[in-house]
Amino acid sequence: MTDKVYAMSSFLQFRAVYGKVRFSDTIGYPTTKHPGFPGVTKNITSSRELYSELVSFMHTFTSDGKTALALSGGIDSAILAKLMPKGSVAYTFKCVVPGVEVVDESIRAREICEENELEHRVVEIYWEDYCRADSMSPVRQLIKHKNAPIHSIEVQIYKAACKAKNDGFDRLLFAEGADAKFGGLDSLLSKDFTIGDFVERYSFVMPYKVLKEYRVITEPFLPYTVEGMVNVHQFLQQQFSWEYQNSYFNACETAGVEFCSPYCYYEHTALDIKRVRSGDSKYVVRELYNLLFPNDPAPPKTPMPRPMDEWFEKWEGPKRPEFWENCHVNMTGDQKYYIWILERFLEDMGL
Repeated sequence: MTDKVYAMSSFLQFRAVYGKVRFSDTIGYPTTKHPGFPGVTKNITSSRELYSELVSFMHTFTSDGKTALALSGGIDSAILAKLMPKGSVAYTFKCVVPGVEVVDESIRAREICEENELEHRVVEIYWEDYCRADSMSPVRQLIKHKNAPIHSIEVQIYKAACKAKNDGFDRLLFAEGADAKFGGLDSLLSKDFTIGDFVERYSFVMPYKVLKEYRVITEPFLPYTVEGMVNVHQFLQQQFSWEYQNSYFNACETAGVEFCSPYCYYEHTALDIKRVRSGDSKYVVRELYNLLFPNDPAPPKTPMPRPMDEWFEKWEGPKRPEFWENCHVNMTGDQKYYIWILERFLEDMGL
């Protein structure tokens, strides 16, 4: 179905295009479900069961020496680092803003590598990696492969994947999925949501704030809604999981390496929501981290670093007629990015 307004609205709300919708007759839709992952996941009930599964997974995917690890400073990838063969290579993203101190996960990642006898390599990310206008720029390569605007994490994943490819690796291993699968997104699980409240809470940028013609899209929430209340954990395990997996697949496939993440193969259907709401989020994963790193307190959770507030501080907003003037005012840097990349996609594709 060709529906530019729906596609734009969906991207702003979900950072992905929902369903089989086209921006135009000449541009196909990007699938929200990727054939690289099985549709059935295995239920995990304890930290020891998760450990056993991860050991098996890591042996399968690392035994040929062709797999590198994407290592942040958090607990999810630290667990995988513990299970990597000695001497393996681990890459860490480091966003650089000249003259400004931003989140730097490479410091903790280097310590993890030293503790586990891994070789640490840092991939520096700059605003120039996003704003380059030449045909081989990361943004243009990713947009061309996806046929859609791209998630803000894709540029840095792509750059790291290209580095891994050039270094001789076939796969890049991520710790993505642990938050959605095991109750790490505690702010979204903090209370029971009606569908109306959850649409407002979950939607990244509400289309009516940005677009002159728009849709407010509710279809992705409906399978998880009973009597007007949303099963948020189920939504995160399924719908949200496909959203971010699609971004990882696109970035890695564009670079020519395989994306793999063990956490995406599991789920935790019996999640104790009361325990999460009491402050013990992602408790199965945390228990495993504490077993493997008994002398290292778990670091606070941080999203994948990308200093959008600094990069978009002086952005003047979109200029195309689809957008309201000054719609970016009072938005966060992350929200500004999605408006910016949507406009750039429309320009690059001549829509």
